[in-house]
Amino acid sequence: MLLFSIMLTIHIIAGFSALAVFWIPLVTKKGGNIHRKVGWVYVTAMYTVAATALYMGIYRIFFDYTVPEARAFSFFLLFIATLSGATAWMGIRVLRFKRRTEKHRNVYDLGISCLLILMSAITIVVGWMYDFPLLQYFPILGIILGGGQLYYWLTPPQNKMHWYFEHYGNLIGCSIATLTAFTVFGAPRLLNISSTSIWLWLLPTVVLTPVIYVFNWYYRKKFKIQNVKKQSA
Repeated sequence: MLLFSIMLTIHIIAGFSALAVFWIPLVTKKGGNIHRKVGWVYVTAMYTVAATALYMGIYRIFFDYTVPEARAFSFFLLFIATLSGATAWMGIRVLRFKRRTEKHRNVYDLGISCLLILMSAITIVVGWMYDFPLLQYFPILGIILGGGQLYYWLTPPQNKMHWYFEHYGNLIGCSIATLTAFTVFGAPRLLNISSTSIWLWLLPTVVLTPVIYVFNWYYRKKFKIQNVKKQSA
């Protein structure tokens, strides 16, 4: 239990660190010094969140049989670990392959996206087994993101800025995982409110998903204008 307590403490610190800095790369100059440095702080924090959540989820499932509901939450931890790790990985990996012109068949990249889809499906099944609304519906986000990742890797790029949209889209998706975990575990304790409302659980998804679409609209319009100017010059 000592190791579990240590992992829980690290998990909380990493989660709050990610929450504190995730918005900075969104509002600072893209590719600038602050964007890159704070971005790495965020990604490192999310990897830490994923690793500690993975440990705690496995421990709860295989070594803690005291509370049946705790096992359902354990699958939520495993799902959060997979979602956080897969989206953070994707957000960084697209930068390495931003000049690709063909399909991308790297076994690690495709495997992590498939793992996200698989873990999402397993979590949904567990949610229906335990009649747990959070697990029944929230992992649909993982299936959508994982499917989008596979489509991106297995489709030749349609424009030269393809990586840009995947980069911020997946890292915003990563922040949804962090904020959802906070609304499920942290907010009810800090604000003394009920944690049973599915609307509370889905709030980060409802708020941040439109942000991704707004960013897509803005940057597609911006890059299109830039390309027209370059062609006219």
